[in-house]
Amino acid sequence: MLIPRPALAELEAALRTPGGALRAAVVEQDVDPLDLVRAGAESFASAVFFAGPEGQAVGGLGVAWSAEGAGAGRFGVLDEALRSAVPDGMAAVLGFAFAPDGSSSPEWDGFPAAAAVVPQIAVWRRDGSSRLCVTVPAGGSPAGVLAAAGMLRRPGPPEVPSSVGPPRPVPPVAEWVGRVREAVAAIGSGGPAKVVLARAQRVALGRAAGPFDVVAVLRDRFPDCYVYGWQTGPAALVGASPELLVSRAGERFAARPLAGSARRGADPEEDRRLGDRLLADPKERAEHAFVAEEVASRLAPLAEAMEPPAGPRLQRLAGVQHLATLIGGTTRARLLALVEALHPTAAVAGVPRPEALAYIDRVEGIDRGWYAGGVGWAEPGGDGEVAVALRCALLRGEEALVYAGAGIVAGSDPEAEAAETELKMGPLLGVFGA
Repeated sequence: MLIPRPALAELEAALRTPGGALRAAVVEQDVDPLDLVRAGAESFASAVFFAGPEGQAVGGLGVAWSAEGAGAGRFGVLDEALRSAVPDGMAAVLGFAFAPDGSSSPEWDGFPAAAAVVPQIAVWRRDGSSRLCVTVPAGGSPAGVLAAAGMLRRPGPPEVPSSVGPPRPVPPVAEWVGRVREAVAAIGSGGPAKVVLARAQRVALGRAAGPFDVVAVLRDRFPDCYVYGWQTGPAALVGASPELLVSRAGERFAARPLAGSARRGADPEEDRRLGDRLLADPKERAEHAFVAEEVASRLAPLAEAMEPPAGPRLQRLAGVQHLATLIGGTTRARLLALVEALHPTAAVAGVPRPEALAYIDRVEGIDRGWYAGGVGWAEPGGDGEVAVALRCALLRGEEALVYAGAGIVAGSDPEAEAAETELKMGPLLGVFGA
C-alpha cells in the first residue's frame, strides 16, 4: 500500500477532534506527491499536481473546499475566499484561464475562469520533507476519505499511449502564417507594438492517456520546469512550463519573464553559438525587453523595493533556450494581488496590453482556455507560487490538444514564428511520439 497503516491511524485519531469549517490532519510521511495522484486519479473526479524546479511539489486528490472567480475581479474573489475559509497552516492549489471570463468551448468544460482547491488527500513536499494531509469539511466524516487513502497502491512505471497518425494543426499552418503576416503589417501601421498569437495541434491517441502518467514523463524529461497536471472529470491539463509568473515568500517576491527562443545545439559548441546568437539578436532582445519592462513596471507600484534586474540571460532547457530576466524585491502585497497586476504579461498577450488583447480576440481564432493562464498554489497568509501555463496539452478522451504561441513584433518572419511554435510544442508532441 502507498500510505502505511500507522500513518492512517494517526490521521484518524487527529480528525476525531471537532473543528471549524475545514478539519485537517497532517503527518510526516515519505510519499511522492506524484505517486499519490497517479495512484488515485481514476478514483477521484478531481486531482492536481504542481512541482517547481527547486524540488517543492504538491499532489492532491478530491475536493475538501473550493472557490471560483470570474471576470476582472476573479483573483480578488479567490484571495478573499482563501483568507476567510482556509485556516492558517493550510494551502490551496490554483488554476486559471487566460481570459478573465474563462472559456466558452466544450473542450474546456470543467475548467472555470479561476479556481482554488484544497484537496481531500494531499502530499506537500518542501525543503526535502513530505507531509501527508487529509482534510474534511465541517460536518463531513473522515471515514470515507481515510478508507480511500488506505486503498491506494504504489503505481508502476508510467505508460503513455502513442499518437495515431500525424497531428492536425489548428488552424492550418498556412492560415496561421497568414495571420502572422497580417499582424506584422498591423504593427507597422500603428497597431500594438507586440502581439502573441497562439495555435494548437490535435493529436489522436491509441487510447485515453492517464494524465499523471504523462506528467510523470514530463517531470523526468524536464526537471528544470514547472510540471503540472489538473484533472477535472474526464479532462485534464498537463504541461511543463519554463516560466515563473510570480512567487511570494514572506516579503520577498520574484518573477522570471521569458521571451525570445532558440533551439539547443547538437553539441556544446553549437549550443554556445546558438545561445550567443540569441543574446545578440536585435529582434529577440526587443521582444524580450517588451516583456521584462512591462513586468517590472506592473510590479513596481506593489513593491517596497525593487532589485535592478541583471538580464537578459540564457535559460537553457531540454530542446530550447530562452532569454530570461529575474525580477525581484520586497512587497507587502499578497500573492494573488501580484498575479492580478501581472496577468496576462506581454509574454502571452502583447504590448500595449489592451490593444494586444483586442487584436487576439479579433484574429487568433482559437479558445485558449487555461493555456497561457496559470497554475500554482497559495496560502491564506499570502505566500505562494504561480507558473504560466505553457508547454501544455488538454487531454480529453483519446485526444490531446497541444498549444503554443509566438510573440510577433516589427520584423517578425512568419515562417520563423511558425517554426518557433513547433519548437515549443515539441516537449508534449514528443511524449506521445507525434
